Amino acid sequence: MTPDLAPFAGTVGGGFLVGFITGYAIKKVIKFAAVIVGLFIAALAYVEYQRILSVDWHNIQSISQSAIDWVADALTHIPGTIGTSHPATLSNIGIPLVSSVSAGFAVGLARG
Repeated sequence: MTPDLAPFAGTVGGGFLVGFITGYAIKKVIKFAAVIVGLFIAALAYVEYQRILSVDWHNIQSISQSAIDWVADALTHIPGTIGTSHPATLSNIGIPLVSSVSAGFAVGLARG
């Protein structure tokens, strides 16, 4: 007798869909933010070229460098939280959900 595959298929399919939507949305947000930041820097350069105002590029570089260092520091602390204990509901769902979410996330990032 074969086991009922409907819960397994629902977990895998739902996880893939959630991962895909998340990856797609994150890529769109990153693209939008990059365009906004690029337009802002181009506007600053244009306004400085027209001698309307003076921009301290060294100060902008130091502020952006500190922001990049903060993000890098936050990303290095993520692997430390992976080994922590999770609620029983996540451990019952297990590997099918995690693998399907990660696969969907990768496809969403690629398609976004």
